[in-house]
Amino acid sequence: MNKHTDPIVIVALDFDNKSDAFSLVNQLDPKKCKLKIGKEMFTYLGPDFVKEVVALGFDVFLDLKFHDIPNTVAKACVAAAKLGVWMVNVHASGGDMMMKAAMTALNEFGDKRPLLTAVTVLTSMDQQQLDKVIGDTAIIEQVQKLALLTQDAGLDGIVCSAQEAKVLRGLLDPDFKLVTPGIRPEGADKQDQKRVLTPKEAVNAGVDYLVIGRPITLAEQPQNVLEQINNSIA
Repeated sequence: MNKHTDPIVIVALDFDNKSDAFSLVNQLDPKKCKLKIGKEMFTYLGPDFVKEVVALGFDVFLDLKFHDIPNTVAKACVAAAKLGVWMVNVHASGGDMMMKAAMTALNEFGDKRPLLTAVTVLTSMDQQQLDKVIGDTAIIEQVQKLALLTQDAGLDGIVCSAQEAKVLRGLLDPDFKLVTPGIRPEGADKQDQKRVLTPKEAVNAGVDYLVIGRPITLAEQPQNVLEQINNSIA
C-alpha cells in the first residue's frame, strides 16, 4: 500500500497561455495529483493564474527557485505564501542565512505556511557540466553538502535527483522531504533530463514527491497516464 495519504505526483505545467494550461488542468483531479507552476508560466500569466489554480482545489508547488539576498528572498516567499500555495522553493546555494530568513518569514503564517524546499543540483546537470561550475566535486558530494545545509537551516526538504535519494535517506531526518524532478515513466523519452528514475524506482529509493511534466502534459490522454503512474507506485 502507498505510504502516502496525499497525492505524491506533482504535474509540471509548462505552457505559455492560459487556454492550453486549463485544457490540461480541467482533465486532472486534485485528489490524484498536485501541480507545479514554474518560471515560464508565472512570467506569462502572473500571480492571478496561481490563485485560479489554487481555487480549483489543487496543491500548488510554486517553483520559482528564489536566489538573492536574504531580505529579498524572504519577502518573495511571503508573497508566494499569500497566493495560497502548498510549496515554494529557493536555491540552497544561496546559503544558510538566505534560507533561514525565508523560513523565519514563512513561519509567521502558522499552520497555513507553505512547505519550503531548496534546490540542490539541477537534474539537467551532469558531472561534466558541474565541473565547469565547481571543480573537483562529484555531484553526490555537492548534493549531500547542500542537503545538510538545508536541513540545518530548518527547511522542510530539498529538490534533488531521485538517483541521490537512497543515499540521502540514510543521511537526513526521516521527515525531511525529498522532491524529485527528472522522473520518467518506463519507456519515456529522457529529453533534457540527465539523472532520471522511473516513478516506482524513485518511491522505492525514498522519494516523497515526484515531479512529472511532459510524459503527462504531452500525452493524448493525460489522465490515463497519471492513473497508470499512480497505480505503478501504489
